[in-house]
Amino acid sequence: MNTVYIDSPVTDAERRRLLYQGHIFVYSPRPSTVALCDFARGLIKEAFGSLDPERAQYCLPVAEYAALLAKLKPYFIHHPKSKELLQSIFVEMSCDLSKTYFDVPKMRSSTSSGYLTTGIAYAWHPHRDTWYSAPPCQVNWWIPIYEIESENAMGFHPRYWSEPVRNNSGEYNRYVENQVGRGDHVAAYTKEDPRTLPKPLDPLDRDPEIRLICPVGGLILFSAAQMHSSVPNTSGKTRFSIDFRTFHVDDVVAKRGAPNIDSACTGTTVREFLRGTDLSRIPEEIASLYSDGTENLGSLVYEPKDLDASSLRK
Repeated sequence: MNTVYIDSPVTDAERRRLLYQGHIFVYSPRPSTVALCDFARGLIKEAFGSLDPERAQYCLPVAEYAALLAKLKPYFIHHPKSKELLQSIFVEMSCDLSKTYFDVPKMRSSTSSGYLTTGIAYAWHPHRDTWYSAPPCQVNWWIPIYEIESENAMGFHPRYWSEPVRNNSGEYNRYVENQVGRGDHVAAYTKEDPRTLPKPLDPLDRDPEIRLICPVGGLILFSAAQMHSSVPNTSGKTRFSIDFRTFHVDDVVAKRGAPNIDSACTGTTVREFLRGTDLSRIPEEIASLYSDGTENLGSLVYEPKDLDASSLRK
């Protein structure tokens, strides 16, 4: 049975243990998460100018909208302040920064009524992050930037925590994806998305579905093995959110985490994460514990192009 814990005072170690069992944690906004949302909204406002970001989809051609996001999202993702703000969140959430590793925060957008559901604004089908080479001890963190509602939230599908799903994750290799499936070209996918994106091969019964509605700056934490998806957005507004991922190095070494019931992907994301104290990568002797012989197929870590940090409105 899956349980949703609200503002639980448990330690980080106990929280991780419960997350690996399929439970979900929700936290009220706190200064560090509100600061991250404020920073993100400032960049969004700069990018959209006089347009209301939640309704700009009604004013722009799809290609122009996608091009705008193609500047905004990498700018936020790789901005030094984004990392600093995450470090503050981990401190406030009682994580040990010397042992907590995180990936860069992703800004997500889910447009309404099918306006743009591919490429830079992909509408996520039901999936587990473990189908995408995440380690079993990965914890996902999710924060809404603007107010959300049931019609534009994220959905969890707890039935499939313990029920395997036929999927095509065996076609996914993280190192190949780092080399060919990421970069500026993704914004051009406004009609079809040719990337390898593991998904169920049979229709899923989405009920029961859990939709958690938290305020701006609220936190939802869940295991990478949790089946989740983007709710088909019928709200009339674009949803903007932030997600990022962490793992504890002791769990990586011990190979603790959620059970793998149906993932067949290859490669690993562990080399992409940054230590909470000094932003260093995980030592190779630890990363090599997850080697599977596919390391020569592509790039071990995705390296983005240098970003122009002067302005989004160019």
